Amino acid sequence: MLSSSSFLKAAKAVAPAVKTYVPARTYAQVGTWASQKVAMSNLEKDKFINYQRIEDNLEIVRKRLNRPLTLSEKVVYGHLDDAENQDIVRGQSYLKLRPDRVACQDATAQMALLQFMSAGLPSVAVPSTVHCDHLIEAQVGGVKDLARAIDINKEVYDFLATATAKYNLGFWRPGSGIIHQIILENYAFPGGLMIGTDSHTPNAGGLGMVAIGVGGADAVDVMADIPWELKCPKVIGVKLTGKLNGWVSPKDVILKVAGILTVKGGTGAIVEYLGDGVDSISCTGMGTICNMGAEIGATTSMFPYNERMGDYLRATNRSEIAQYAKAFSHNLRADEHAQYDELIEIDLNTLEPYINGPFTPDLATPLSKFKETAKANDWPAELKVGLIGSCTNSSYEDMARSASLAQQAMDHGVKVKSKFTITPGSEQIRATIERDGIMETLTEAGGVVLANACGPCIGQWDRKDIKKGDKNSIITSYNRNFTGRNDANPATHAFVASPEIVTALTIAGDLTFNPLTDSLVGADGKPYKLSPPTGDELPPRGYDAGENTYQEPPTDRSNVSVAVDPESNRLQLLKPFSKWDGKDITGVPILIKVKGKCTTDHISMAGPWLKYRGHLDNISNNMLIGALNSENNEVNSIKNCFTGKYNGVPEVAREYKADGVRWVVVGDENYGEGSSREHAALEPRFLNGAAIITKSFARIHETNLKKQGMLPLTFANPADYEKVQPADKVDIIGLTDFQEGKPLTLRLNHEDGSKEDIKLNHTFNPGQIEWFKAGSALNLMRQKAGLV
Repeated sequence: MLSSSSFLKAAKAVAPAVKTYVPARTYAQVGTWASQKVAMSNLEKDKFINYQRIEDNLEIVRKRLNRPLTLSEKVVYGHLDDAENQDIVRGQSYLKLRPDRVACQDATAQMALLQFMSAGLPSVAVPSTVHCDHLIEAQVGGVKDLARAIDINKEVYDFLATATAKYNLGFWRPGSGIIHQIILENYAFPGGLMIGTDSHTPNAGGLGMVAIGVGGADAVDVMADIPWELKCPKVIGVKLTGKLNGWVSPKDVILKVAGILTVKGGTGAIVEYLGDGVDSISCTGMGTICNMGAEIGATTSMFPYNERMGDYLRATNRSEIAQYAKAFSHNLRADEHAQYDELIEIDLNTLEPYINGPFTPDLATPLSKFKETAKANDWPAELKVGLIGSCTNSSYEDMARSASLAQQAMDHGVKVKSKFTITPGSEQIRATIERDGIMETLTEAGGVVLANACGPCIGQWDRKDIKKGDKNSIITSYNRNFTGRNDANPATHAFVASPEIVTALTIAGDLTFNPLTDSLVGADGKPYKLSPPTGDELPPRGYDAGENTYQEPPTDRSNVSVAVDPESNRLQLLKPFSKWDGKDITGVPILIKVKGKCTTDHISMAGPWLKYRGHLDNISNNMLIGALNSENNEVNSIKNCFTGKYNGVPEVAREYKADGVRWVVVGDENYGEGSSREHAALEPRFLNGAAIITKSFARIHETNLKKQGMLPLTFANPADYEKVQPADKVDIIGLTDFQEGKPLTLRLNHEDGSKEDIKLNHTFNPGQIEWFKAGSALNLMRQKAGLV
């Protein structure tokens, strides 16, 4: 076996394996576009952009649909596996697609690679990468935090380094940066289709790519050369007119859109931006908007190709892609008179800054009304911490504009009043802002630079300035602010704004400060006002790549062994789930009837639990510990219906499993919103769950449950949620004749002996029903490969 440490050194010196990637079926061998060999990235010189496939597919699709196409339709339908025979009805058909690439962050990559390994295949079929960004906890500062993370997570990083080498994936070491920023800098290209095992994968829409967050099982399908299935998205158009100016930033566009559409208004749809206002937004600003589109439940978001994208491609040494995309731009914008399922119009000339929150990213308040709203709601006015950066807002432009405000404060002899943290999105951004003095300005003003990683955005924050339970306010330029997400404190009021507004409020130390109208006091005791932020969109001296943190797969992979210790408490090889027994489900208890919002953070918390992402048994100890029990309005306290004793949710589930008892969960609206966290589906399945029954599901979580052989079902009448009593035993009837479009029946067997039947809907298609019968999508894959 080649040791991981020696492998890491050796991998730098070897040339990448020369292996031509030929997508199935619709890859064109000849033609105008196929004759131009433009590499997908500078790191994959033998993998080429396939515009010919899009051109060929669209020729077929146009004849079939006979109507103008939106931008997202062009890209999505351009990647159809079988354009001739594919049903194409928005919101109804299940499309089979051939993505160009797969990307995984380290927390989700562990399970994705473990699943891929169990499929028994020798190599990934499409260009794929793994990015180490989730396991680095913010404590004191970037250098020390990174060193600590490398020490603590050594066995996980060794596993990822060796598994990626064995199966031909690129590997970005800890310190490289956040997956979405790395993708934008190196891999995203206009007109591409990619999937990523993180809900903010849509960030790549800032470069005109259809980039969709998925669970690990979906990634395994694509890596195994199986067409990827997606329900044909509806299309929401957002028409931008006018021009961004002054204090208004790209972040304010999506903050306003989130207020309009809410956290589930984009479900099942791609949000497509259009209009002349698009040209006033930088490429990285477009990425910010697309990134946070995940907060409205959208499948993804994207922008049409323009010269701002071309500028960014050239700045990141991809001028050939810029030239190729410009030539192909007829398919990188919507057709004239294209029809949208919903159209929203925003005038950038009149748009003002927004602050969203607390506790949900869609509670949007314009800055001019925020002070009065904060006072009316008794939100803590003292601002404890301001945090800028993360995958959403860590571009050179973001940092430069924030630094311009910090410099103004120092020019008046003052520094930030609140704690201030800065998270560079990548090693390239860190090195560049250090070289150009931006980092020095931010730190001189009182800021602390964290590691190039997710950090507090995903709960990786060892916060020391308050005690858990203390009511306080923080403001971030992140994308998500659910209860307890950043610091595990449910009393923290977390607000989301642009990095410029975050910086201004941090200088003031006051959540209710309005930099457009309010004054600050300088060291001389005189009042002054902050001028609107300024900063270059791209570094005038070009980007500094910083340290080389990329590991390419070796040419000869035969001697690489994957590092998994059988005694590890962090990594565990998977065992297949059991097949369906061919019967209806009868007489099973309700593990918990969840009340109110239940995100993937509630179902499978991040933070300290991230260390167990590769060990299904251990991480299952966090299942639903954040969900509110409707019976007693408590979290992690439910009754074992057989003993009558109360215990934690995972403990009771394990008691049921030990006795061979299956169970169901009953949930509320938009169950499973938030992260693409596959463990939120794996854990219930592992602990013997049978079904999750809710008013509605978030898209990714519903698919993840199906992939693991679970039954995500919805009340045909949402009001029937109220009929369910936590002590009921339930039957799910109709599985012996499980068909697409045919409802099932939930029979409630009440404690008093009475019974009540309720209609349940589902969205299973015939292929997904086969997942259920086989016990999981992975089981079906193994079955078809003759491995079982």
